Amino acid sequence: MPPFDLPEGDPFGTHNLPYGVFSLPGSDSARRVGVRLGDHVLDAGRAAYALGSPYAPLLAQDSLNPLLAAGRTTWSDVRRALTAWVTVPAHQEAIADLLHPLSSVTLHLPFEVADYVDFYASENHARNVGQIFRPDAADSLTPNWKHLPIGYHGRSGTIVVSGTDVVRPSGQRKAPTDPAPVFGPSVRLDIEAEVGFVVGTPSEMGRPVALGDFREHVFGLCLLNDWSARDVQAWEYVPLGPFLGKSFATSVSAWITPLDALEEARVAAPERTHPLLPYLDDSAAEAEPGGYDLRISVAVNGHVVSEPPFSTMYWTAAQQLAHMTVNGASLRTGDLYGSGTVSGPTERERGSLLELTWNGRDPLELPDGKRTFLEDGDVVTLSAWAPGPGGVRVGLGEVTGQVVAGS
Repeated sequence: MPPFDLPEGDPFGTHNLPYGVFSLPGSDSARRVGVRLGDHVLDAGRAAYALGSPYAPLLAQDSLNPLLAAGRTTWSDVRRALTAWVTVPAHQEAIADLLHPLSSVTLHLPFEVADYVDFYASENHARNVGQIFRPDAADSLTPNWKHLPIGYHGRSGTIVVSGTDVVRPSGQRKAPTDPAPVFGPSVRLDIEAEVGFVVGTPSEMGRPVALGDFREHVFGLCLLNDWSARDVQAWEYVPLGPFLGKSFATSVSAWITPLDALEEARVAAPERTHPLLPYLDDSAAEAEPGGYDLRISVAVNGHVVSEPPFSTMYWTAAQQLAHMTVNGASLRTGDLYGSGTVSGPTERERGSLLELTWNGRDPLELPDGKRTFLEDGDVVTLSAWAPGPGGVRVGLGEVTGQVVAGS
């Protein structure tokens, strides 16, 4: 029988229950909503029907989008029901055959992505980038950085689930000393360790989403790797910002952790150094904590190279949501927005190779050789956990991608 009694401290225990979409091998290969329990996945839709749950129509789907659209009250109700199904002994016989070993299933992109936005919210990352590219500037931050969360709109069609190969992109690049641009595969392929936030409840066009309404609209979070072709990006980004250097692939983890599983991980945002306009001001005493204590690990070919702390992010997910709708832009179910590169204050906490190698000046020493940027065949894995109830960890899964040569 699958293990209802998990080992003590299992990061994917009943306190977590993240959502994903999976399929079984063979003729019964339809995609279905699953909930992770230890090293198994529960077929949530069939469990709901087996137990006569009113939420069966939401869970017996091939995507999380219907559940995402149902709203916060339903999210909480479904979570309570799922918790009962896997903890109450009377239910276990009915669902025992609906728990499948993770090793036997295929995981898919868990939701249909609507719009995609990526931010630039880590002060440590922004300062590092400023020092690399503007070493003589009086301030390594741009003048607007402390006043608004900087971001850009990305390409939702190239968001892929963990395990999908990443084809090395080609594009124009031009070194400062080159007389003209050349075309070819990127030679400065990088990663960015990020957290993605998944929107459930949509909003009306023309009506901004307030800071305090963050939890009414955002269902949960996932890990995100914003692959970046630094040489393509450097040549194209003036004056409009990231384009082809970012749009070729963005990888996300297969599991979406609901915000309700992360109550113990909520922390105050860092101290604000500049006054904020009212729609971004989270300094009021009654404001809920806007940050999350997430511990991220970055590994290249199985070797950990960095451990960025998400708790240091200057701009919170609630502020990012408020800013990207303040002009009246609407939210759609399945919208995804990335936090921007997560970097801490020390060298061991930098969330990109650009920073870790200081733009290639200081190569990383890996067991299989030195790296400045990624080589074909390299495998990058982001994993993370957050503090949970009673000191147990909440596992956030992982997002993995292997670089393969372009055609």
